[in-house]
Amino acid sequence: MPCGFTTTGANGPSTHGAAAPATDQEVGRYAPRVPGPVHDEGHAPTRKIPRSCEVLVIGAGPAGSAAAYWLAEAGFDVVVVEKKHFPREKTCGDGLTPRSVRQLEDMGLGDDLSRYHRFEGLRALAYGRELLLRWPKHPDYGEYGYVITRAELDALVARRAEKAGATLLEGCEAIAPLGAGAGSGGPAAGAVVSEHSSGTSHDVAARIVIVADGSNSRFGRALGASRDRTIPQGMAIRGYFSSPRHDETWIESHLDLRDETGAVIPGYGWVFPLGDGRVNVGIGIVSSFERWKSMNTSRLMEAFVSRAPASWCLGPESALGEPSGGRLPMGLSVGPRQGPDYVLVGDAGGAINPFNGEGIAYGYETGRIAAAFAAEALLTGDNRVLEGYEAKLTENYGLYFKTASAFMRLMGRPEAMRLLVSTGMYSRTLMEWLLRIMSNLIRTDEIGPAELVYGAIARLAQLAG
Repeated sequence: MPCGFTTTGANGPSTHGAAAPATDQEVGRYAPRVPGPVHDEGHAPTRKIPRSCEVLVIGAGPAGSAAAYWLAEAGFDVVVVEKKHFPREKTCGDGLTPRSVRQLEDMGLGDDLSRYHRFEGLRALAYGRELLLRWPKHPDYGEYGYVITRAELDALVARRAEKAGATLLEGCEAIAPLGAGAGSGGPAAGAVVSEHSSGTSHDVAARIVIVADGSNSRFGRALGASRDRTIPQGMAIRGYFSSPRHDETWIESHLDLRDETGAVIPGYGWVFPLGDGRVNVGIGIVSSFERWKSMNTSRLMEAFVSRAPASWCLGPESALGEPSGGRLPMGLSVGPRQGPDYVLVGDAGGAINPFNGEGIAYGYETGRIAAAFAAEALLTGDNRVLEGYEAKLTENYGLYFKTASAFMRLMGRPEAMRLLVSTGMYSRTLMEWLLRIMSNLIRTDEIGPAELVYGAIARLAQLAG
């Protein structure tokens, strides 16, 4: 496919060519389709900061907004503080799996999602082979996903929480817990909230605090949370490119990620079509790789882009800005996730799937779980109810994340990764099971077969060592 092309996206037609780099006007063409008012960074919050509330939610990403929605929908007094103004950028692959879609549809956002780019499954490429893998059938999830930028997605869900009755304070940051014992097992009691536009700070007292300020959770650290360094973490980087294949209905994953010398690196690269003229392109690696600390993700990204199929038309001339990256605490590696009057949700608690680096679905799910326990604690007047939150996370994810983390330690060896992928690419059945396991879409009647497949994969990895 030629790399000079014309696309029609959400904002009208535009001509792209390989001869010239993207201009500022071209980058700006992709305006987010965000519901509700759009605020500039210098604007004051849309509402006055209250002095107290029943639940204070810190961060309006997937986990925080989901928790706020479910609590507000149930009639509780919820305040959400978000240090940025929507729409705001977040480093992410932008892909929504069936698990994420289920949670968004449960929040009444199915019609809103339908405006975005839908995909049917995964195209896996490695060692010169290609497999098209549809999402597996599951009684609780659909067989489709969407690709939507986090700038659009997070605003969509935050506005949904606001519509349900939550007070959303943009441009406000929770800078410290109010509780004197915070950091040593004591209560949070609320937070000191700084209003960026005025530079003033206010104490906001809360009966329960839900910490959802992301993978580098400053507030979580203030409460004494830390990462278990024995559990592998991820590192990812992504950028946006214009591409003639922007409207394909398959997301693409390259399982033989290589560095600039051509050596195979444990990790994968992706190309996710957005349907509006752009594709999200990125790479992810895992810390169990012995050369982890010496890897330059920007160079890995450049190497991946240079080796991507020519039909995507990826390169400096089609780049729509500089790539951005970050670290991913995986496998419930951050804790403690519960205290006398608070819980940590989503990335702040390390709720990222080690198999594939997916965090959005687990943000929505842990936010919803936290909301249920917070509601019960408020109704009964007994915060000891919150102790069930950690038990529920262990029940839902403990064994799966533990298995995934152990598997990622094995896959940190390039020879093990190479043997697994090269073997799998010759077996559609094995790769279909891998997709089912790694996307956490195993049916309850399939636990036995899933364990057998995982065991076979683990033995392959051990033989490679």
